[in-house]
Amino acid sequence: MSTTAETTAAPAYPNVQLFIAGQWRDGGESKTLAVHDPATGRAVGRVAVATRADLDSACAAALQGFDAWRKVPAFERAKTMREAARLLKERAGGIARWMTQEQGKPLAESKAEILMACDIIEWFAEEGRRVQGRILAPRQAGVLQQVLKEPVGPVAAFTPWNFPINQVVRKLSAALATGCSIIVKAPEETPASPAELIRAFADAGVPAGVVNLVYGSPAEISQYLIPHPAIRKITFTGSTVVGKQLAALAGQHMKRVTMELGGHAPVIVAADADIAKAAKIAGTAKLRNAGQVCISPTRYLVHNDVRQAFIDAFVAVAKGAKLGHGLEAGTTLGPLANPRRLSAMQKITDDALTRGASVAAGGKRVGSDGNFFEPTIVVDAPLDSLLLTEEPFGPMASVRGFDRLEDAIAEANRLPWGLAAYAFTTSLKTAHELTHGIQAGMLWINQAAAPWAEMPFGGVKDSGYGSEGGPEALEAYLNTKSVAVLNT
Repeated sequence: MSTTAETTAAPAYPNVQLFIAGQWRDGGESKTLAVHDPATGRAVGRVAVATRADLDSACAAALQGFDAWRKVPAFERAKTMREAARLLKERAGGIARWMTQEQGKPLAESKAEILMACDIIEWFAEEGRRVQGRILAPRQAGVLQQVLKEPVGPVAAFTPWNFPINQVVRKLSAALATGCSIIVKAPEETPASPAELIRAFADAGVPAGVVNLVYGSPAEISQYLIPHPAIRKITFTGSTVVGKQLAALAGQHMKRVTMELGGHAPVIVAADADIAKAAKIAGTAKLRNAGQVCISPTRYLVHNDVRQAFIDAFVAVAKGAKLGHGLEAGTTLGPLANPRRLSAMQKITDDALTRGASVAAGGKRVGSDGNFFEPTIVVDAPLDSLLLTEEPFGPMASVRGFDRLEDAIAEANRLPWGLAAYAFTTSLKTAHELTHGIQAGMLWINQAAAPWAEMPFGGVKDSGYGSEGGPEALEAYLNTKSVAVLNT
């Protein structure tokens, strides 16, 4: 493994500013934070920190932007959004390099994330043209009864570092498609790529104040923006613990909320599954973004008749991964995003081993530079181990056996989360039982996750509520108004 990146002709990583009222600017006190390359640990740039005065300016700008943007016809809003998608796609190569430098994922994954973002923007642009109310049959002559859909108002969006663009773009696109303005509080650890997403919208002609971008202390910014009278909707992606705190705060101020929170996705492999296919698909999915994915497959429940064959195939996938700097050609597994994740992986592994589990692959840090951890497969971890009670959020998976499908479904549903789930079977009957038995907002059978823009994206139980995909996503950004007019 090498942590030396190819930098020939690569644009230098930028110092990232705030974007408020249509202007790129430093924070009010000129304070900045360092941004580190997780593959080397070295600082590559800095990001501006917003003050309370900056947040007030962003709220004032969002109010003015909302007043202007809500009056723009949906067809014109769609044109502007499509232009932003075109600009983002045109700039994808340079943005992807910055994303890899700040987040660690392989360059191919960074490019794929940006292209997916373009697709999401284009889909929401078109779906925004189809927001419709309705006319109701009146109960008396001379009455017009209507149901109108109106934008909810300025939105505060809080996003994490694991998908620096795609965690923003779903919120941003839904807001703009419905006529809302937005303040994005993007992650300080990965600031450059979301800034370029915002730049694409600004360059596409979105009016000043419609889109605003801030960085700083997550706790301080959320505690200030959520109660602010200018903000009418909150959307958050992150941990369940923080999500519950923000939802409670929003509830105190009667703010509408969308929450996309943690997960601990089960994978059920039935006895009749194509084992080689299941191991390749689910194993490759596990290693995507070094396992730092809210819908990452984590708890593999495999029928005992095929358990060892699956483990052998899964281990081959893990050992075939090429660790390295994400900018290196051929890298398929980059570093964890920060040292906190590295410590968590070791803690979870050690806990499983002390409780009697075995490690079929990996289990250790790689090298002394950067945040690299081996792809790790833990077999027979007990149900009360950290691995099976806490989301690992790294390149780590548990494999346990089962004999009866109902037992596997019960184990899949045991934890308080219900974001994503996966299954492999060649039986339509089994697929039907899984479809109706698993408690999750998303289920993929015989395939890796395919969270296309037109599909609902969200969870149940402690994984949150609301959707960030499909037509359902737009509803969270719209108020419903009932109007009855008597013609006198």
